[in-house]
Amino acid sequence: MSPELIVAIVVAVVASATPILIAALGELVVEKSGVLNLGVEGMMLIGAVTGFAVSVTVGSPWLGAVAALVAGAASSLIFAWLTLTLTANQVATGLALTIFGTGVSALAGAGFVGITTPVLDSFFPAALAADPIWRVLFGYSPIVYLSLVLTFAVWWFLKHSRAGLILRAVGESDASAHSIGYPVLKVRYLAVLFGGAMAGLAGAYYSLVLTPMWAERLTAGRGWIAIALVVFASWRPGRLLLGAYLFGAVITLELQAKAAGWSLLAPEFLTSLPYLATVLVLALISGSARTRNAAPACLGKPFRATA
Repeated sequence: MSPELIVAIVVAVVASATPILIAALGELVVEKSGVLNLGVEGMMLIGAVTGFAVSVTVGSPWLGAVAALVAGAASSLIFAWLTLTLTANQVATGLALTIFGTGVSALAGAGFVGITTPVLDSFFPAALAADPIWRVLFGYSPIVYLSLVLTFAVWWFLKHSRAGLILRAVGESDASAHSIGYPVLKVRYLAVLFGGAMAGLAGAYYSLVLTPMWAERLTAGRGWIAIALVVFASWRPGRLLLGAYLFGAVITLELQAKAAGWSLLAPEFLTSLPYLATVLVLALISGSARTRNAAPACLGKPFRATA
């Protein structure tokens, strides 16, 4: 295997893992606050179509990425208002948000089918970004490097900051946190907003970096993998990074197998590989007491202030 091929595979793994990692980081913070948002896929699609539309309209993928952040956060407010203010069921509301995001993105993107947009490409010199070897370090979109920074930032925030300690306290015992004066609903609103912004950015990665054109259901269910990845990582950012790249390798294997024309395996089976891997991982860890104990104690439970 030539060095150029190895570099190409590594680049493909990183590209496949990045949006999953970003969306999962947002969901990790949301779940650490005690909220379960299953609407990641819908928010990713809203971010993808918003980022693409803004990029095509103004000619700037950077503004498109910012617009995707805002759109993802705005869509998460719908979920936050229903579940935190009106105490609606979080599972049902998250599923409804996914359906809503799928429909809205299909409707909004109908006029952009077949149109291409400028790519949010590497900001390093072309001699490095396009080099067969050096592109393993310098050939990525700025969003890739941002995802690594975000992983460290989330880890530091949860582990070493006072605000992170408060967020974890809210997720472990909202009643106790409320009794000593912490604003439980405010903390959870902010966490949900962050999760929505990250989902929007992850969606924009598909429409502005991976495939700079619009297609319905562009994210192809990767939001569900991001949710499963949070459980797989036991709510730890470091494990989240490793898990995202593991799933990225599985997705790359699927694409490489299709490109190589493996005739022994049906194309439908190859397409299902990332989701089969997700089910297998969840099945293997579902019985683990360590995984169950790692989950925030108030995850998915509504909070009602008593005083």
